[in-house]
Amino acid sequence: QVQLVESGGGLVQAGASLRLSCAASGRTFSSYAMGWFRQAPGKEREFVARIMWITGSAYYADSVKGRFTISRDNAKNTVYLQMNSLKPEDTAVYYCAAGPPRSPYNTDSPGRYNYWGQGTQVTVSS
Repeated sequence: QVQLVESGGGLVQAGASLRLSCAASGRTFSSYAMGWFRQAPGKEREFVARIMWITGSAYYADSVKGRFTISRDNAKNTVYLQMNSLKPEDTAVYYCAAGPPRSPYNTDSPGRYNYWGQGTQVTVSS
């Protein structure tokens, strides 16, 4: 059974940092795209970042570029999202997702991903 379990969310002040973790299990993800998305109340799910597990190639949304860093630990089968200089507009539920190496969808599209975690809340106060 495939599982993606996020952790690391919380309530912080603007300017602070958080590191989210996504522990993956149940299959081999070595060829997969691993993504982070977020969804704020009343808004659509939004792409944040993704990493190609096998190459480590990363890609970011413009809104987080330079502040967030996505990485993976092969030994722990875990993907991380280091979030620095957090802003109130970063407040959302953050989801980890895994998608196959080939798809008609781009890696910044939710349609690319067929496995999702349950989400972790990140709240940034001003």
